[in-house]
Amino acid sequence: MDKKQIQKKRMMSYFIEATNQIIENEGIDSITIRKVSDIAGYNSATLYNYFENLDHLIFFSSMKYLKEYVLSLPEYLKNSKDPIDKYLRIWECFCKHSFRKPRIYYTIFFDKFSNSLNDDIKEYYSIFPEELGKQSKDILSMLLGQNVYDRNRSILKSCIPKALIKEEDLEEVNEMNLLIYSGMLSRVLNEQTDYTIDEAVARTLLYLKRSINSYME
Repeated sequence: MDKKQIQKKRMMSYFIEATNQIIENEGIDSITIRKVSDIAGYNSATLYNYFENLDHLIFFSSMKYLKEYVLSLPEYLKNSKDPIDKYLRIWECFCKHSFRKPRIYYTIFFDKFSNSLNDDIKEYYSIFPEELGKQSKDILSMLLGQNVYDRNRSILKSCIPKALIKEEDLEEVNEMNLLIYSGMLSRVLNEQTDYTIDEAVARTLLYLKRSINSYME
C-alpha cells in the first residue's frame, strides 16, 4: 500500500470509527454529518473528500460489521462435504451474524447502495484488506460480488457441475432462497417474530434446504 493509500485509509478510518461509535451508542438513525465530524475531529468538508454523502459513509461504516462474519467463514467451511453442504454452511454463518445485527445487514444488502455494491466493496477491501482474511478463490469471488443476488448465485453455480442443480433452475433457486432469507431478516429487523436468533437461523436453513431439495428431485 503506497503513502497515498495509507493516508486515505487513515482518514477514512477516523470517520468510520466515529460513525461506528454513534451506531453503538445511539443507533444508526442518529448518525449525522455534524456528529461524525465532531467525533472524528475534522470538518464536514474533509469528510466529503472521502465519502459521497451520508448514506455512502453509513454503508462503509456498516461494512466493518461484516468482518466477524467474513473471518469466521473458513472455520464453518473446513469440513464441508459437497457444494450443497458448503452452500448451506455459508448461509448458516451469514444468518447467525446478520440476525444479530439485522439493521446493519439490511443497510448493506438491501438499502440504497445494495444494487451497486461492486465498486464500493472492492474499494473498501482494497483499503482494509485485513478484513477479508484468508479465503478460497470461490469464497473471495462471492465476498466481492456486486450485490446479494450475484453473491448467492456465484456459490450456487458450483452445484451445477456436480449435477446437484440444473443450470436452467439456477435463477429460480437463487431468487427463491433470497426471498426466504430477506423475509426472515425483515421479520427479525421489525421484531415481527418471537424466534430466538438460533431459532430464526434454524428455520431459515430448513426452508433453504427444502427449496434446494425440491429442485434436486
